[in-house]
Amino acid sequence: MSDPRYQVDVSVVTHYLANQSKPEDDSFAFAYTITVKNNGEIPAKLLSRHWVITDGDGHVEEVRGEGVVGQQPLIDAGQSHTYSSGTVMTTKVGTMQGTYQMLADDGKHFDAVIKPFRLAVPGALH
Repeated sequence: MSDPRYQVDVSVVTHYLANQSKPEDDSFAFAYTITVKNNGEIPAKLLSRHWVITDGDGHVEEVRGEGVVGQQPLIDAGQSHTYSSGTVMTTKVGTMQGTYQMLADDGKHFDAVIKPFRLAVPGALH
């Protein structure tokens, strides 16, 4: 059972960017908006991210880096941080998942899990 003091939940909304995609070149652009909500009892800072991006052919790319879009937000208990970013894939369908590495105000390090979510060109899935 996870410790209720360190409970960070992640929700995602995705969009296909047709105007930035070039299907003839197998280039499909997607945007995603992520909300990181601190449902725990202690403020926590988002230190870094680890993404696992899998395209429709099963090719896996891992991305690690500090913060999100150049920020390392401190999220108070009961508050959230929302940001938008994007990725380009070589297939019409893929998935992303990962973790955010967090640091609570009391010094505890913990991970916030980003459950798998799908990126798909509209009409690509039946």
